[in-house]
Amino acid sequence: MNISTTSRTTSARTGTLMALASMSCVQLGLAVSVDLIGQVGAEGAALLRLAWAGLILLVAVRPRRRDFPGRTLGLTVALGVVTAGLTMLFMAAVARLPLGTASALEFLGPLGVAVARSRGGRTLLWPALAGVGVLLLTEPWHGGVDVVGVGFALAAAGCWASYIVLTQAVGDRVTGVHGLAVSLPVAGLVAALVAGPAVAPVLTPRLLVVGLGLALLLPVIPFSLEMLALRRLTTAAFGTLMSLEPAIALAAGLLLLHQVPGPWPLAGVVFVVVAGIGAERTGARQEPIAQHPAPTPLKGHSRVVETSAAGG
Repeated sequence: MNISTTSRTTSARTGTLMALASMSCVQLGLAVSVDLIGQVGAEGAALLRLAWAGLILLVAVRPRRRDFPGRTLGLTVALGVVTAGLTMLFMAAVARLPLGTASALEFLGPLGVAVARSRGGRTLLWPALAGVGVLLLTEPWHGGVDVVGVGFALAAAGCWASYIVLTQAVGDRVTGVHGLAVSLPVAGLVAALVAGPAVAPVLTPRLLVVGLGLALLLPVIPFSLEMLALRRLTTAAFGTLMSLEPAIALAAGLLLLHQVPGPWPLAGVVFVVVAGIGAERTGARQEPIAQHPAPTPLKGHSRVVETSAAGG
């Protein structure tokens, strides 16, 4: 093995560790959010996370109007609105469902985008596997499923799918991380409009500090790790790693929140993960023609976003 091959192997391993650390950081942030949700509500937890993250990026990047020509600014604002919806809906789902179940249901969003881009005879296999996984996760035959929580998770999945498309559109037009430096503050403003009046009376200095820490866990640190990982991994490899996130969420729920999954939900997560890996391998995005390198996408609750990595 020559020096070049050894270097590439080492770089790929480092990128893999960074991607896994990013996903672990996301799930740790979500697990920590459960306690915060109990104090300020799901919308309040989302507000603190988005407001701090938006402020950090706005100050660090300082985007300028000329960085957003034509329709780009409108697309970036739309991305911020979708990001706010994704975050608040997923927080509401986590307040009602086990973390692993909520994450697996939300993952149907990027899975759907990957399936839509898939080519070949196996295209319909992946949504079929995901559908079986959803049935196993929710166990409707028991009649005890939280329908509202499932609805929030599926709505978050829809927002995540929209987030992928918009992130790619913005990433193809804006250099670096300037798109995020606008979309996240917009998301913070939307969250403040929705949740601010109810949350403001219960905010304390301690909760503000907790919110800052949460914003660092999710998304500031994961974003930095993902940016470094994508310099070392192909888009397909990165997207396949992201398909493991529901399993990591299940482990985080078990270890940090003592949410012990039954055999059927555990099998459901496996079905969703397999569907995600399969869809990613057959649904790679065609590289866009862009004048600027695309920024790394942000995890909506979480995440990066599998196939969007190439363009946003």
